[in-house]
Amino acid sequence: MRIAVYQSRTGIDPQANAEALVGAIKTARDGGAAMLFTPEMGNLIDRDRDRAAAHRRTEAEDPVFRAVAAAAARTGLWVQLGSIGVDAGDGRMANRALLIDDQGAVRARYDKMHLFDVDLPDGGSWRESASYRAGADAVVVETPAGRLGLSICYDLRFPALYQALSDAGATILSVPAAFTVPTGRAHWHVLLRARAIEAGAYVVAAAQSGRHADGRETYGHALVVDPWGEVVLDMGRDIGVGFAEIDAARIAEVRGRIPVLDHRRSIGPVRAMP
Repeated sequence: MRIAVYQSRTGIDPQANAEALVGAIKTARDGGAAMLFTPEMGNLIDRDRDRAAAHRRTEAEDPVFRAVAAAAARTGLWVQLGSIGVDAGDGRMANRALLIDDQGAVRARYDKMHLFDVDLPDGGSWRESASYRAGADAVVVETPAGRLGLSICYDLRFPALYQALSDAGATILSVPAAFTVPTGRAHWHVLLRARAIEAGAYVVAAAQSGRHADGRETYGHALVVDPWGEVVLDMGRDIGVGFAEIDAARIAEVRGRIPVLDHRRSIGPVRAMP
């Protein structure tokens, strides 16, 4: 099945971000895709908290979500809206992935479980937990491309999540992201390939790329990786829509050659030896 992947440079104006996403949906549909994957934080990227607060909305009120859902229904395209920041109702935000079907209905929601709190060698500092509430539940959902496991960005570094998703039947793993440039250069490709190999599944990682309006820079390189760990799409740093094929026979072939899912064992307490 043909899928599309959007690499974006989300800015500080939700209306402009909505228009860019709607344009990507049209491009994906015109290119013959049945499903589009978009990056993390598609509604707003703005590290100025006071300015960003003016755009704080619940999921139902968010103009980007509403525009994407309407465009999905209009074009008959499924959209994995990588994530948007939404008001969680407790004074904090949720970094939320949404699966929207071809009628514009939400089929699944996933709130990012692992929050990125780090000081980087280049002087960059992120404190997601200062504003965001961590999610509690892993999520898998049926899609036209197969059974999809949802995750977001920093989740990528925690393989137990992807083991749980593949144990629950996921054959595709979505990893929308806004990776920093230093961590992207060091770890992006190797981690995504590892998650695909471990799960015997496709990994689809839509990404943010370039210098954003708020001054931050993201790594780009939106990827599709097949179950053998081969990169079948790498979008480099360019903004736009790319295409790839999801082949169910390839998943069966790889899992037949190396049946890691069948061989997994529960690990009990570790005996620490002197």
